[in-house]
Amino acid sequence: MGLRTEATEGQTGLARSTAVPEAQTGRHEAQDDLITELSAALTALREAKPLIHCITSPISINDCANAILALGGRPIMAEHPAEAAGITGIARGLSVTFANITDARAESMMLSGSEALRQGIPSVIDMVGVNCSAFRMERAHRFLEECRPALVKGNASELRALFGAAHGISGIDTAEADKVRLDRREALKELSDLMIRFSRQHGTAVLISGETDLVTDGEGLWAVENGVAEMGLVTGTGCMLSCVSALTLSAFGREGAGKAALLAAGIMGLAGEEAKRAVLKGLYAGTGEAKGPLPLGAFHMGLLDAFSTLTPEKFREGARIQRII
Repeated sequence: MGLRTEATEGQTGLARSTAVPEAQTGRHEAQDDLITELSAALTALREAKPLIHCITSPISINDCANAILALGGRPIMAEHPAEAAGITGIARGLSVTFANITDARAESMMLSGSEALRQGIPSVIDMVGVNCSAFRMERAHRFLEECRPALVKGNASELRALFGAAHGISGIDTAEADKVRLDRREALKELSDLMIRFSRQHGTAVLISGETDLVTDGEGLWAVENGVAEMGLVTGTGCMLSCVSALTLSAFGREGAGKAALLAAGIMGLAGEEAKRAVLKGLYAGTGEAKGPLPLGAFHMGLLDAFSTLTPEKFREGARIQRII
C-alpha cells in the first residue's frame, strides 16, 4: 500500500491505483460463495468480541488497537516478557511483528508464540525487514520452527528472502524488481510456486502484501485487489493488517488461515477505498476528483471510520478477490 521508511515500519509496502474502484460485478458462483462466507465472519466477530493479543511496534500501536476495536474485537497490547505468555494464554489470537524490534519484544514474541502453539491459539507473524537484517532473519526462522504460526505475512522482498530466493533490498519497502502484478505472468508463477512450497513445508498460510495482495493456504493462490495508493503514506497500515489478521484468525482458526488472510486483506483494502471516498466527498462535493494531494490526516481518521462502519453487505459488494491457481 505504498512506501515505507524505518519511521513507518510495519506498513504493507503496496503501491495501488489512486482511483477508488466501484463495487465488484460478474463474480462466478464459487468466488461469490467464498466472499459470502468471509463477510459472514464480520458479524460473528462483532458478536464474539474476541480478545486479541498484539505485540507490535509503538509507532502503530494505537492504530492497531483501534482497528481491532472498530471491527468488534478487544485488543490487548502487552509486551513485557514477564507477562507476555500469560496474556497470550487468555486470548483468541496473537499477532507479532519485527517492526521496530527491541530486545524485550523479541523475547516476548517467542514466549507468546510458544504459548499460542501450546494452547492451539492461531498466530500471525509479520516479517518486516527480514531481507535487510540478519538478526531479524535468524529470529524469523526460529519463530517458524518453535512457534509454528498459522499465518506468515510480509511484502514480496521480505518473503522472497525468507523463502531463500533472490530478492532486492530497499529498506523495508518492496524492491522494484520484486514487485508482482497479475499481468507479469512469469514472475507471478515463480512467486506462487515459492509461496505454496513454503506453505506446505511449514504448515502455514502465507500473505504477501503488494499492489495486489496474494494469499495461499498451500493448495491454491488467491489475489485481493482492494486498496488505494494513499494507504502507503500513512504510518502503520501494515501493522494494522497484521493485527486485523489475528482478529480474523480467531474466527477461522489455523485450518482456515487462508480465509482469515483473505478477509483481513479485504477489510484493509475496502477501508482504504471507503476512507478515500469520504475525504473526496467532503472536500470536492462528491466529484471524486482531487485537485491536489489527498489530505492524509483526514484519510488516516477515515480508515477508523471505515473499519467501524464496514458491514457484511459492504464487504460482499466491494471485495475483489479471485482465485489465480
